[in-house]
Amino acid sequence: MPIIQAVERALLILDLFDERTPELKITEISDRMGLHKSTVHSLVKTMQSRGYMEQDPESGKYRLGLRLMEKGQQLLQSMDIRQVAKPSLEQFTNNTGQTTHLVILDGYEGVYIDKVEGHLAPIRYSRIGRRVMLHSSSVGKLLSAYQPSEWIDRLLERYEFVRLTEKTIAHPEAFLRELELVRQRGYAIDDEENEVGVRCAAVPVFDHRGVAAAAISVSTLRSRVDDKELEKLIEELNQTAMSISQRLGHRA
Repeated sequence: MPIIQAVERALLILDLFDERTPELKITEISDRMGLHKSTVHSLVKTMQSRGYMEQDPESGKYRLGLRLMEKGQQLLQSMDIRQVAKPSLEQFTNNTGQTTHLVILDGYEGVYIDKVEGHLAPIRYSRIGRRVMLHSSSVGKLLSAYQPSEWIDRLLERYEFVRLTEKTIAHPEAFLRELELVRQRGYAIDDEENEVGVRCAAVPVFDHRGVAAAAISVSTLRSRVDDKELEKLIEELNQTAMSISQRLGHRA
């Protein structure tokens, strides 16, 4: 299938914007894309006319437009797993006061597709739509552990083990050992590996094919939840995941 150059360039421009780079000038986009300013200007103005980009009237810089948020919400609403899981996540959080997440695999990253904030464990780093690394998070380890060996081999060929804390897994061998442990016990733990002071546990959600289609996790503050209480939370989280899986058509 032929690639339409103008469409590809427009999408690449949108990809330049993220949490660290929320706004850019035309010249900055031009430099990063290696395109002439007039070409970038035409592409940006076209996207602005359709609501996919906005311009700050004071700084003149451009940012992503609200139309993207609208489309993102439509996509999230179309995900049956999110609609099915939402009531269970809310019930778990209401019962425990802890924060819960629903995460799916996208390529070689996890993506938060839902979050219910608990009053006992406000978590800053996670929000719907944000991506999460596989080696440093409980959800990432969990989803990786349930992938075929060929997928894991491809992952390790290109994966960078970024150290986020002193406890973050830093080597492929340690990651593989962790995945084996996840398979043995049926859940994954992130013990201050993604953020200092935060400990998380994740369990799988299976669809009608018996595939681990998502992970749900509970995020706790280490200062408030001890090992014994975490074990109880994992038991309840497993029950929650089983309930969601059954509604997705999974038969154990």
